[in-house]
Amino acid sequence: MSLGEQTKAIHAGEFPNPATGASAPDIVMSTTFITRANTAFSVENMDEGAGWIYTRWGNPTIRQLEEKLAALEEAETAVAFSSGMGAISALLFHLLRAGDHAIVSDVAYAALSELTNELIPALNIEITKVDTSDTEAVQAALQANTRLVYIETPCNPLLRLTDIAAVAEIAHSVGARLAVDSTFATPVATKPLLLGADFVIHSLTKYAGGHGDALGGIVLGSKANLASLRKKTAIRLGGTLSPFNAWLILRGLATLPLRMRVHQDNALKIAAFLEQHPQVKKVIYPGLPSHPQYDLARRQMKNFSGIISFQVENGKEAAQRLAEKLKIIHYAVSLGHHRSLIFYLNSKELFETTFKFSTQKQLDSWNTFAGEGIFRLSVGLENVEDLIADLEQAL
Repeated sequence: MSLGEQTKAIHAGEFPNPATGASAPDIVMSTTFITRANTAFSVENMDEGAGWIYTRWGNPTIRQLEEKLAALEEAETAVAFSSGMGAISALLFHLLRAGDHAIVSDVAYAALSELTNELIPALNIEITKVDTSDTEAVQAALQANTRLVYIETPCNPLLRLTDIAAVAEIAHSVGARLAVDSTFATPVATKPLLLGADFVIHSLTKYAGGHGDALGGIVLGSKANLASLRKKTAIRLGGTLSPFNAWLILRGLATLPLRMRVHQDNALKIAAFLEQHPQVKKVIYPGLPSHPQYDLARRQMKNFSGIISFQVENGKEAAQRLAEKLKIIHYAVSLGHHRSLIFYLNSKELFETTFKFSTQKQLDSWNTFAGEGIFRLSVGLENVEDLIADLEQAL
C-alpha cells in the first residue's frame, strides 16, 4: 500500500501498545532489558532481530523514530544519534581510514568544516574542500583513493545548491560513496537516495523536531551500509540519542509536511519583501528566480524550505540593531524551529575559524553570495504579516 507523505509522517514506525492499547507511541526510558541467558555480551555477536538488550545498542522508542525517518526518505533503514554532529562524526570515522581521500563541500555546517580542517586530516586522511555546485571542480578533485564525497544542499549559510544526481555519478565513477546533508531541504523537499546518494544525514534538531527543544541526528541509507555503521561505529562511539528526545522528535515529525508548506510560503513572501527593501543589498533564496541556481532548485526541490540569507550595508552594525529592535523574531543561532530566528555571520571571522578556501574562485563564490557578512533568517510559522512588520521596523 502506497501511503502519502502526511500519512507516513503520522503513522510510519508507530503502532499502538499491544498491552495497553495506547495510540500514541510510548517513551521507553529503560537503559536495559530482560534478555535470554545465552545473549552475547559483545556487540560483535549482536543479532539485530533478537530483541532489546541495552539502549546504547538499540531502544524501541529510538527505533520508531528511525523507521519513520526511513519511510519519509524512502531509505531501507536509519541510525539515530544524539546530535547532527554525532551522526556526521560517526559516518566519517566509519568510512575513512589513514591513506584515504575525501572531497568535502568548501562551505558547510561550521562544525563539520572545522572537523575536516583539523581532526580528520590529523589521522592521515586527505581532505579536499571543493565548491560542490561546480561539478567540474568535483570531477577534478577525484583521486584513485577517494572514498567519500560529502555535500550539503542547500549549503549552510550560502544556500548554494549541488546537483545530487550529477555528483553521485562522479563519485561512483571511482567507487567513492556520496553523503548528502539534507537538513535544510528535509525529505519533504528532496530525497537524495533516489537521486543516487549512498547516505543522507539530518540534524533532527532542526526541521524534523521543529520545536527547538530536542537535539538529535540521523544517518539513512541501505541496510548493507548501515548495519555495519551501527555495530562497528555508532554503538562503540556511544553518541546514543535519548529516548525522550526521540519521542519529542517523533511528535514533531507528525506535522513536518504541514510545517514545511508554511515555512516555504512565509519565506517566499519575506524573500520578495527583502528584495525590494532599500537597506538590503542581496537576497538568496532557492525559491526566487534571482537565485543563480533557480532551475536546479525547481528540478531538485519540491519545497524551497524556510531559510533566507541576505546582505545589508554595514552588516555588523545592522546585526546590533536587529538584536535590539526585533520583537517577534529571535536573534539566536539554529534554524528550522516553529519560531523565527536570525543570526549574522561575519565573513572575516568565519575565514579565521571555519572556512579555509584554497583558490581565488572559491573565495569569489563566497563573496558573491555573502560579501562581508550575511544574515541567516530561519522563517518560522508566525503570521507572515507580523514577521514582515517586525523586519521593517528593525531594518
